Amino acid sequence: MDSELQSNNSPFASVRIEEFRYFIIQRFFFIMAMRMVATLVLWKLYLLTKDPLQVSMIGLAEAIPAISLALYSGHVVDKSDKRTLLLRTILLYLLCVTGLLVITYKDVEASMGNRFVQYGIYFVIFCTGIIRSFTGPSSSSIMAQLVPKQMLPNAVTWSSTTWLTGSVLGHGSAGLLIAYAGYSASFVIIIIYLIIASLSIWRIKPKPILHKNSEQKTWESVKEGLKYVITTKELLSALTLDMFAVLFGGAVAMIPFFAGEILHVGPIGFGWLNAAADIGSFGVIITLIFFPLRRKQGLKLLYVVAGYGLCIIIFGLSKIFLLSFIALLVSGILDGISVVVRGTILQMKTPDNMRGRVSAVNSMFINSSNEIGQVESGLAATLMGKVPSVIFGGVMTMLVVGVMWWKAPKLRKFEY
Repeated sequence: MDSELQSNNSPFASVRIEEFRYFIIQRFFFIMAMRMVATLVLWKLYLLTKDPLQVSMIGLAEAIPAISLALYSGHVVDKSDKRTLLLRTILLYLLCVTGLLVITYKDVEASMGNRFVQYGIYFVIFCTGIIRSFTGPSSSSIMAQLVPKQMLPNAVTWSSTTWLTGSVLGHGSAGLLIAYAGYSASFVIIIIYLIIASLSIWRIKPKPILHKNSEQKTWESVKEGLKYVITTKELLSALTLDMFAVLFGGAVAMIPFFAGEILHVGPIGFGWLNAAADIGSFGVIITLIFFPLRRKQGLKLLYVVAGYGLCIIIFGLSKIFLLSFIALLVSGILDGISVVVRGTILQMKTPDNMRGRVSAVNSMFINSSNEIGQVESGLAATLMGKVPSVIFGGVMTMLVVGVMWWKAPKLRKFEY
């Protein structure tokens, strides 16, 4: 019994399970591919338009299908074999990247013009939004079928670490590839990564369907998942806090403009600024594998989100590349803690037969904050100017924390 307990408490407990290792290999290459795509299309749109509102529309293009289909996708995930569904979505994403390869090919751009490339990118990203509405819930909910429940906190931390490792390398390498290899070579590399991800998830055996109520109508199933999130106050508060913090405090859409027009560091500097937050998150999540948060996780969540807002303000004020990089790096450290706490609350509070639907609600919150946050940044930059819009976002993030401190006492007192 003691040796079993020691094994479960080991930092490497979940990665000793073969199928979970295949899962995190898939996750690493898929996330790296997605982050490379995000960096490539942001810089391409910046070069094509030099307009913050038009650049930010990439977020809207992905958010519309991702949010619209989120609740339905959760119903589908719960009624499906999650491994097979995840494999299909990765293959569809590969098809979309192939489309970006064709659209951005030099001869195509020269013959069809900038507008064709711009709107072609919007269309493909709209399609990836549809795919991601199913990918996120599938990926999140399958973890509980790969590891025992007592290992879920450890598995969440490893999954988050893998996500951030892929994200850091995806952002950083994309900037280098834009500068030295060009768009076509970059998209070919992304296609290779997606093939590796597909082969990895294929090695996992099909999983049983836990939600087998075939008589339940789609809307009833969707309402059941949504009702669970609304009535589980700790979960709802954590998701709401993250949504509004990233909605206002996300500076992703403005990074190309800061890199190109304020800091003057070009595509390589842009790649590193894009990766800075993920580098910080990666470092802190690795630390949390060996030194997990033991007490007062809800209170710490509020503190780190407030610190995140302060970092965004510093980034907005900075005109020095190193200071801007450090501000984003520290924001990533704080966000990494938030990711682990929120992800663990999600896994520990969700019944097995509702994981797809609850994960879909989580994805809806994340997509609305990340992608709609880009649009908010573009609109704010158009109305206020680039620097004031980022500062405004940081201030609003800190204000959101103040409201949640007052309105969500259960989150403030929550421990796991």
